[in-house]
Amino acid sequence: MKKNELLADIDKKYQAIGQDSDTHLAGLLYAEPITYWDYINIDALLGIQIQRTQLPDEMVFIMYHQVNELLFKMILWEIKQVAETSPITVQKFSLHLGRISRYFDILSTSFNIMKDGMEIEQYMKFRNTLTPASGFQSAQYRKIEFASTELINLIDDRFRATIDRNTPFEHAFEHLYWQAAGKDYTTGGKTTLLINFEKKYKKEFITFMETYNTLNLWTKFKSLPEEDQQNEELRQAMRHYDHTVNIRWVMSHLNAAKKYLGDSEATGGSNWQKYMHPRYQRRIFFPALWSEAELKGWGITNIDTY
Repeated sequence: MKKNELLADIDKKYQAIGQDSDTHLAGLLYAEPITYWDYINIDALLGIQIQRTQLPDEMVFIMYHQVNELLFKMILWEIKQVAETSPITVQKFSLHLGRISRYFDILSTSFNIMKDGMEIEQYMKFRNTLTPASGFQSAQYRKIEFASTELINLIDDRFRATIDRNTPFEHAFEHLYWQAAGKDYTTGGKTTLLINFEKKYKKEFITFMETYNTLNLWTKFKSLPEEDQQNEELRQAMRHYDHTVNIRWVMSHLNAAKKYLGDSEATGGSNWQKYMHPRYQRRIFFPALWSEAELKGWGITNIDTY
């Protein structure tokens, strides 16, 4: 683009928002050139790893979870692009689904960093300082669930027959599959883990659930033309995402926990062995894309394709 054309376009841009382009151009004379460290905010990013103990491997634990949260944010960003595009084409849907799946592929294969990156003796010491906090309290992960599928697929399997689209969101929230993990299985009362989590995020979750009730990935998939919904490559991509999030990622997490915890209770007090295993969760984002045999063996039978 020639300089005169570029200046004309800049002028047009600022006129559209009621600004004087000359003022903005003059400002460039005094603005400092951007640097990598300022653009990425390196100092801020590297300054948020704060240990509660002096045990070196606690730093691995903190950084690994922070990396996970950054990837969760990337996933939510991609889902948002799908949700806010209407109507959406199969090309646009597939583009973002591919990105989302790649992020979860990284998450699923990265658990060895934590599984083999800490000494058990160190972990068993610093974990005592974490109570009642738990990875269960990742709000972004819960939002990924809400944004991926219809709400009924996240309801505890025992209560699904009593809940439908006319059920108030607050009532549905109380029957989400993960509510069971946040309750004392001897008294049925909510643990401090769950009480703190809901105090911080419940209102935000209810709003998010309402927003994505008609904008989640499964609903957007069903908005595609029937021919595109039957596209085998797309259906396999949907199945890959579902399996990666709800079996591979979960089992990787479970196996890492088993190495360190054995039969111990989780820091949040949950019955984590049952809560985490997919055969108990019965969480499936896109059940219509799986055969009856695959659904029956969810989390038990190995699905060779994945």
